[in-house]
Amino acid sequence: MALIVQKFGGTSVGTVERIEQVAEKVKKFREGGDDIVVVVSAMSGETNRLIDLAKQISDKPVPRELDVMVSTGEQVTIALLSMALIKRGVPAVSYTGNQVRILTDSAHNKARILQIDDQKIRSDLKAGRVVVVAGFQGVDEHGNITTLGRGGSDTTGVALAAALKADECQIYTDVDGVYTTDPRVVPQAQRLDKITFEEMLEMASLGSKVLQIRSVEFAGKYNVPLRVLHSFQEGPGTLITLDEEESMEQPIISGIAFNRDEAKLTIRGVPDTPGVAFKILGPISAANIEVDMIVQNVAHDNTTDFTFTVHRNDYQNALQVLEQTAREIGAREVSGDTKIAKVSIVGVGMRSHAGVASRMFEALAKESINIQMISTSEIKVSVVIEEKYLELAVRALHTAFELDAPARQGE
Repeated sequence: MALIVQKFGGTSVGTVERIEQVAEKVKKFREGGDDIVVVVSAMSGETNRLIDLAKQISDKPVPRELDVMVSTGEQVTIALLSMALIKRGVPAVSYTGNQVRILTDSAHNKARILQIDDQKIRSDLKAGRVVVVAGFQGVDEHGNITTLGRGGSDTTGVALAAALKADECQIYTDVDGVYTTDPRVVPQAQRLDKITFEEMLEMASLGSKVLQIRSVEFAGKYNVPLRVLHSFQEGPGTLITLDEEESMEQPIISGIAFNRDEAKLTIRGVPDTPGVAFKILGPISAANIEVDMIVQNVAHDNTTDFTFTVHRNDYQNALQVLEQTAREIGAREVSGDTKIAKVSIVGVGMRSHAGVASRMFEALAKESINIQMISTSEIKVSVVIEEKYLELAVRALHTAFELDAPARQGE
């Protein structure tokens, strides 16, 4: 008998009919003899509706009161799902984050989980009940309701699985697993049976939107096996695990991630003196702008050109800061480009295979795609290219690293 934590997102519980379907699915697992804890989000659109209501009162709602308000979305779902289970003869009980005692810090709207009291859940499971817990929320040491930020229900699910030492945490969503890349860009993309936490973290941080990054970090830290599954289609999904199984079939590259939300800034003719990188990036950091990739070139005349990328939403703000810096340090010029994109290949197989980067560059060269910036780590290579070549680049790399699904008969 296994202990499984199942998390259902907003679209999975978006209507009463869908909540009934989720109840049927949970009932099947329960009949198989497993102990089940279910974590649910608010019904799709509900959190946005509540935030809009708050904004009709105030442009900047007080964070504590906003948490009190938006946490009610999940409270509706846990009660409805528990009712649907009880109607089917499955004993069930619902709990808010406060009732379970999911203790968080006091950072309203983006709190972090500190501790979970699992006694109540364990005694309910022992009594044969399915426990339904509100995702996305907790309580701080002063008894204030807190919320965990966007995608926080994933984190609740993983944190509960870690506290309960569950056999598996299953994340049900509107896709049937993690793919080698976005199937909307590459129709030949394949669902992965298995991927490591490390690879999933890279994929998530580089633009793959299947799981919230914090939940993957949490799962990796506490070694909670994660499985991504489709809410309403049967299938094995994708298992995310610590294991890096050595096998003949181990692909070098597990997936290709991409991000259109990038912008590039360059400051040219900067006097090449110690501390120049800090003089440029210090004010950017002080403006609360995250920098991604960085390239620095030193010219023969003892000046340097410095290029870095930021999120496209931060571009105008970063440009203003950089122009001010250029005046202060005597740089020659500042330029920018918002029509860029980042493409990355990810795979733990890179550790034991040489020539992966050159194979990537060769595939892009064959398509006459110019590489503007390069960044590498142990298990990824990222490049910045012109945005108009993004889909062509992803398809070319997907083929070059033999990730395309085999063509079916008759195609």
